[in-house]
Amino acid sequence: MAVTKTRRIELRTDEDTEQLIIDAAALLHVSKTAFVEDAVRAAARRVIARSDVTLMDPAVFDTMMAALDRPDESTGLADLAKLPKLIDR
Repeated sequence: MAVTKTRRIELRTDEDTEQLIIDAAALLHVSKTAFVEDAVRAAARRVIARSDVTLMDPAVFDTMMAALDRPDESTGLADLAKLPKLIDR
């Protein structure tokens, strides 16, 4: 099923960049619009995918994981756990 395109994006660029786009689009046998749309979509997906990844030094990662494995010594949490249950199943 074809998607109806109803949105418009304008782009101001220099002559050299436009010619680069025209040449690349011609090599792929697609329109300038299709070439730019595909390139922008691919770039946007890369940016969004990178936002889901956190990079850190291996030593920092190991320290973080070790901290997650240690029990919390919070007396406040222990006290809350001892309170009577308000909901029984």
